[in-house]
Amino acid sequence: MEGFGLILDKFDRARVVILGDLIIDQYIWGKVSRISPEAPIPVVEVVRENFSLGGAANVANNLKALGASVEICGVVGDDSYGGMLLGMLKEKGIDTRLVVKDPDRPTILKTRIIAHKQQVVRVDREDTRSLEGEGLARMKEHLQETIPNVDAMILEDYGKGVIQEGLLSEIIPMARGLGKIVTVDPKRDHFPFYKGVTAITPNRLEAEEATGIHISDEKGLHEAGARLMERLQCDAVLITMGDQGMCLFKDGEPPLKIPARAREVYDVSGAGDTVIAVFTSALVAGATFRQAAMLSNVAGGLVVEKLGTAVVTREEIRARMEQFAPLG
Repeated sequence: MEGFGLILDKFDRARVVILGDLIIDQYIWGKVSRISPEAPIPVVEVVRENFSLGGAANVANNLKALGASVEICGVVGDDSYGGMLLGMLKEKGIDTRLVVKDPDRPTILKTRIIAHKQQVVRVDREDTRSLEGEGLARMKEHLQETIPNVDAMILEDYGKGVIQEGLLSEIIPMARGLGKIVTVDPKRDHFPFYKGVTAITPNRLEAEEATGIHISDEKGLHEAGARLMERLQCDAVLITMGDQGMCLFKDGEPPLKIPARAREVYDVSGAGDTVIAVFTSALVAGATFRQAAMLSNVAGGLVVEKLGTAVVTREEIRARMEQFAPLG
């Protein structure tokens, strides 16, 4: 078993393809000094705005920040936001050749209006119909050509139409048959689609809804993890629980509870994206599931200390890990 330092050193050898929903996050920052005369709502005076990568695109951004080689497969509209998203990915050095342009659907845009460090409202522009026809056929062909040449595939499911049973029923067995790591950041309604993956990283609510087990104590947590392992026939389940840390389930081993490592929580946006990026990179680098979970827990703690969707680097993870124990 290699030390954490050696594992982090190997992150830049990882070749990962991401399949999932591509999103642009728009943040409009302002201040409130009055209530609208038209309705009992605050009037936000805009100070500034910015755009960042969201959904599967944020996972790609996290992987790239860790040093991995990244290809991304998803769908954008043939519109200005689609062009912006592709441009942002390319600027980060992320390969976008597998992205399908669909003129019949808009690029997904989530607009968050924030005043005095509080989110006032979020506006979503999206089409959540399942991708079909020529677009789906091209995506399947892209993946069949790409999977043999990567180390791992991440399924980033936001329920926006890319992740669907018919596609995964072909792609997961193919990837696993070739010995590839397949990890999933799940959507609560799609758990049956993920059967046979390497590992899955649901949050507490997703685990509860997938199993029908209320997780209010350790007993419920262990029952939910065991049920997910049984139903999905996967190698590991990592349930994330916010300020209560994580719990790793692996067949033949007792559950491993890992305490949260965040010093202060400013923003949980995108924390799951960081967790799966680090977890997958660590597995590719030769980490055990236990080591991968511990590294991703530290990374998740680091990213929630930052405002907005953010990334962490290997250097940040290394520095925080060294506060807990010397790295090998």
